[in-house]
Amino acid sequence: MRYFRILFSIIGLSLFASACGSSPANNAGNSAKTNAVNTANVSNTVTAPTNVDSAVATTTKPEAATENAAPTITPVVHAYYDALKKKDDAALQAVLSAAFIKSVQDDMKAEKKTGMAAYLAQYDTIPEKPVEVRNERIEGDKAVAELKGGAYIKWTAFSFIKENGAWKFTGGSPDIDNVKQSSPAGK
Repeated sequence: MRYFRILFSIIGLSLFASACGSSPANNAGNSAKTNAVNTANVSNTVTAPTNVDSAVATTTKPEAATENAAPTITPVVHAYYDALKKKDDAALQAVLSAAFIKSVQDDMKAEKKTGMAAYLAQYDTIPEKPVEVRNERIEGDKAVAELKGGAYIKWTAFSFIKENGAWKFTGGSPDIDNVKQSSPAGK
């Protein structure tokens, strides 16, 4: 559709330019120049390549295949969202890392809020159906798994850590951190 609008605009301008000439003798030389310019503009307009290196250009990361169903991390994620739904602070703290708990408590104190589950529920969408979890990668006491559901409409990687023999949600996301670092506001 856009191509046709451009094409019709160029044809209209060409007709207008050729109709505005002074005399037939002068017009012959000018129309050749005008047509050469118009032809160049048509080809540049229609076939100009997109600048993919532009700072404002967007790129879509191709979706990775599912490698595993995250058997170790899935119960942690489901327990997290169940605790948010029930507004159960004790159950929530059982699946959060100590550093994440401290960070949330500091934020709550600054905002004079109580109830960790209610506080976190303000910032995280509680999905109607269970969040999907896949592609866990465990390296020692650290893990990353991809989540989809609720606020995360695309697969998003999140970090987990093993504390006192149990896997905990850190609240960190390598994918979100990468977006923050690459944005001009994040620098």
